Amino acid sequence: MPRTVWSGAISFGLVTVPVNVVGATENHSIQFHQYHLEDMGRVRVRKFCEVEDREVGSDEIGKGYQLTKEQVIPISDDDLSNLPLPTARAIEIEAFVPLGSVDPIRIGEGYYLQPKEQVAAKPYRLLVQALARSSKVAVAKYAWSGRERLGLLRVRDDVIVLHAMRWPDEIRDPAELLPPPVDLTDDEIDSAIALMDSMTRDDLEGDEFRDTYTEALARIIEAKRENHALPAVPEETEQPGKVVDLMAALQESVQKAQASRGEGPADVHKMPKKKTPAKKQTAKKTAAKKAPARKPRRSA
Repeated sequence: MPRTVWSGAISFGLVTVPVNVVGATENHSIQFHQYHLEDMGRVRVRKFCEVEDREVGSDEIGKGYQLTKEQVIPISDDDLSNLPLPTARAIEIEAFVPLGSVDPIRIGEGYYLQPKEQVAAKPYRLLVQALARSSKVAVAKYAWSGRERLGLLRVRDDVIVLHAMRWPDEIRDPAELLPPPVDLTDDEIDSAIALMDSMTRDDLEGDEFRDTYTEALARIIEAKRENHALPAVPEETEQPGKVVDLMAALQESVQKAQASRGEGPADVHKMPKKKTPAKKQTAKKTAAKKAPARKPRRSA
């Protein structure tokens, strides 16, 4: 059973659901320590006090906010546990929205919410059923680790999952990363859609989604432990190079995807070409040139 990382309650209008928060994911990657190469002695990080110039234990270490160069304000765990916020001990649901309206870039780590004691069973089940039937997710606020956070509540196998979310101002504007304008033909877009169709599947199960990096690393560790030769690096069947003909690359990719799944030729979706009168195009360009620049919105 995973350990509880936080205890509190879900606040749903006047309904309160006591819950324990536990991790929903596990890390199965191979972890390394640092060693001194000369004698393979373990290299450790020790914590020293700058004032007393000595190593200090974890029971002597606390948190603090540096107000000035000379003044530090100590902040204890009790201070953080008793913040003057309604979200200090509760996950306050603020709204319900369709999942599709939430940009995935804002969704982070997931946690399972476990009903705390028998008294939480009925309101917990009520929220599960309401979320499932409405096909919506809840957006909530909660306070962990010295800051208020935004979260998303959804249902997975009849269990409520809390996903940490980024605040809107924490998402960088990607406009500066956009490539320069290019022209694409309908045939190129149709071929890309055909490639997507040939790679479409109903689930994410199978060898394609196995962690082969960790498996390869485990084979190297085992070979070194047994003093065997290291596993051979597989030869590249194709040398990556610059794509000269995008259309040819798309069509070849479709054929390879079909062959790997034992399928026949894919149907290429032909999209009707949109014809816009030349006069309207000119009018749109003229209007775009005359449109005044939008002033940036001032934050409150």
